[in-house]
Amino acid sequence: MTLPDTPLSPAGSDRTFQVDLRGLVDLLSHHLYSSPRVYLRELLQNAVDALTARHGLQPAAPADAFGIRLYADGSVVRVEDDGVGLTEADVHTFLATIGRSSKRAERIAEQRADFIGQFGIGLLSCFLVADEIHVLSRSARTPDAPAVEWRGRGDGSYTVRTLPASARPRPGTTVTLTPRADAGEWTRPAQVHALARHFGSLLRHPVTFDDGTGGPGAPVNPEPAPWARTYPTPGARSRALAAYGADVFGFTPLDTIELDLPAVGLKGIACVLPEAVPAGRRHGHRVHVKGMLLSEQAEEILPEWAFFVRCVVDAESLRPTASRESLYEDDTLAAVRDALAERLRAWIARAAASDPDLLNRFLQAHHLAVKSLAVHDDEILRMLLPWLPFETTDGHTTLDEFARTHRTVLVTASVEEFRQVAAIASAAGLGVVNGGYTYDRELVHRLPEIRAEVAVADLDPATLTAHLDPVDRETELAASAYLAQARDALAVFDCDVALRTFQPASAPALLLDSREARHERTRSQLAREQQGGVWGDILGHLRQEAPRAQLILNQLNPLVRTAVTIDEPELARTSAEALYGQAAMLSRRPLRPAESSLINRSFLDLLAHALRKDS
Repeated sequence: MTLPDTPLSPAGSDRTFQVDLRGLVDLLSHHLYSSPRVYLRELLQNAVDALTARHGLQPAAPADAFGIRLYADGSVVRVEDDGVGLTEADVHTFLATIGRSSKRAERIAEQRADFIGQFGIGLLSCFLVADEIHVLSRSARTPDAPAVEWRGRGDGSYTVRTLPASARPRPGTTVTLTPRADAGEWTRPAQVHALARHFGSLLRHPVTFDDGTGGPGAPVNPEPAPWARTYPTPGARSRALAAYGADVFGFTPLDTIELDLPAVGLKGIACVLPEAVPAGRRHGHRVHVKGMLLSEQAEEILPEWAFFVRCVVDAESLRPTASRESLYEDDTLAAVRDALAERLRAWIARAAASDPDLLNRFLQAHHLAVKSLAVHDDEILRMLLPWLPFETTDGHTTLDEFARTHRTVLVTASVEEFRQVAAIASAAGLGVVNGGYTYDRELVHRLPEIRAEVAVADLDPATLTAHLDPVDRETELAASAYLAQARDALAVFDCDVALRTFQPASAPALLLDSREARHERTRSQLAREQQGGVWGDILGHLRQEAPRAQLILNQLNPLVRTAVTIDEPELARTSAEALYGQAAMLSRRPLRPAESSLINRSFLDLLAHALRKDS
């Protein structure tokens, strides 16, 4: 096949990408930024960075010599700063080139760490609320520098004009937006003021807001961060930090933990939640970078186990992502996370050593968080394991108290196993801990590391059965016929039947059936059903000798003493099925369909027998 002759471009010729600015703005609004409200944060950030550069030119100037002024009257939004300003060359280079930031220029590259912005696309966020951006700037680097005007439009076009210096008497930059009609939600005066306080309440440069009504400008950040202030007493400092945490998060903290990492310039507080939260639920934390609010949902600042606190921090060295709404995961963030985790551990240790009342209130609310930490932290384990509450046959108590009366501590593998044996084990004097909850079984097994005189073992049916008193030989012989009928009736459940005496006498029967045994019986049944197939061979090779379930009848119970004397075979079978069903329900484990059917059938058969007898 011959291709038609077509004119070709010179070999190796370069082409330029054609950028659809409207499409880019749509991409930013739907995928980079979470909300149009970020436009004000980006304008504030640019102003702060410009002020930082101005202080670099004039280091002797007082800290409050230069500031930021906001204006919003419903028709325009204006942000004015006394920063370093832009020359005409800067305007062409930085405002007309998407993705390039003046902070990356070589002439101030050494100052890059002092700036919040790192990506140079923030000005485009203004197109989320306006179709035109007007910038008027004058450089502070040259005494007689002219003013420069730049107008950028949403269709991708822009104009640049040089104006006399009188157009802007002082160095700095003014950005003016004429909001679109559909952006009123974000550009009303009250909303602009609220957004300014939201994003800039901890900024180190003075920021004021004017709503155009003629009154004096309202300060946006009138006070420094609470941890940066001085207080007359440590108590006054603690109360001020707690009040700040309550104002930010909406709850009164159980306690506040000061966070200070000089290596990365991080300061802030962690507020201990006064109530328990679901395990694994991670709260977002408020992270400021150089005073500017970066995120209210920064989960990555703390490890997963620290879900009992919410933090407010301001850092110098953490890197924001391109959207400046989260943190960049790097070695610095990992080191900060580890250091803050150590601060939380130190607070727990201090409470354990010097404030038992605070520790008790903390553990009542957040014992699960501490348990998750103790599993992997030997220091916390040694310090707090005796204080942690567990469900036991003596009620909810600490392991330290439990070990004083039980030198051998038995622990169940599941909640249902504990519920099966709790009443009988307690009456028999056995000390059993419910190990079915998250972390509990593993922690109980580590108790001998702290209390060497205590032994810990898993509870199995044989251990409990050994503590049940046997009946005398004559009683067992008299009941042998009934027991044989009961075993035959319950063979379908792989359940053996035995007669014992145990307390409480009100309990007619005890069903001992571990989860592992049930799983093994299910596997054996599947192997039999799949015999000859590939899965049958696999399941057959995995076969183990599983212990059978045991229904232990209590000879001390009047109902059982009557049942074992039944000589009618059908009634004996029905009564055994009813006793099995009642014991299965008391175990609180999920019932299999066959067991539910048995309970219904045995009840109806006993009811029918009673009606026939009355007739």
